[in-house]
Amino acid sequence: MAGSGTEPDKASVARMYDAMLGGQHNFAIDREAVAAFTAIDPQVRTLARANRDFLGRAVRFLIDSGVRQFIDLGSGIPTQGNVHEVAQAADPEARVVYVDNDPVAVAHSASLLADNPHADIVDGDIRRPAEILESPQLRKLIDFEQPVAVLMITILHFITPDEDPRALVGAFRDALPEGSWLAMSHATNQDRPDTAAAVGRLYRSRATSPVTARSYEEILGLFDGFDLAEPGLVHVPLWRPDPAGALPDNPTEYWVYAGVGQTTPR
Repeated sequence: MAGSGTEPDKASVARMYDAMLGGQHNFAIDREAVAAFTAIDPQVRTLARANRDFLGRAVRFLIDSGVRQFIDLGSGIPTQGNVHEVAQAADPEARVVYVDNDPVAVAHSASLLADNPHADIVDGDIRRPAEILESPQLRKLIDFEQPVAVLMITILHFITPDEDPRALVGAFRDALPEGSWLAMSHATNQDRPDTAAAVGRLYRSRATSPVTARSYEEILGLFDGFDLAEPGLVHVPLWRPDPAGALPDNPTEYWVYAGVGQTTPR
């Protein structure tokens, strides 16, 4: 997640997400912010779980597509269903580099991965792509002669318009070899603009990073240079749902879009 998490009077977006998922690595200030979020949208925990489930489905899809290398940007605090757990269940030698700049997320990830030779954590900020791409941890594990999957799961809505999210995605895209992939989920103001606006105000006042929810077209534009896999850019529970999973009656209540795309031939 974006945001350093070092401001004592602000909730950390990484720790808030951990709290939404029922984790233990969060503080009272984070839980209070989640409670305020829940007052705006009572199903926020359901939305967080749907987003986490999308991550697992996307990783399994990418493994089935032949990917064995993953860069998880804004990875957050380790919880059940981490990328390396999903990927290495299919191939024990799948390689994963996590990236976050929240000190709690980095410390817990480093502890979790201490005995895993195929996974590591980079203390880095998505706003500085070159530093991430040149980091020794990433260079050790990621072979840029082979396809790579970059994961941007609920991270880009913490990037403001002035920080140019399209340029940031482009910096990672341009570093990838042909046949690589991008998986993304992103909050939208398309379906529930009042809710998105209220959440934006909440994050600006109480969290380390503001939220910029975007329209369907704006989010779709972030996939420039990638061909979207079916079913395209859809509400998060609708992206290749598990056969046994129950689909929501009203998907627009899940105000996050998700998609996975492969680099277009150059």
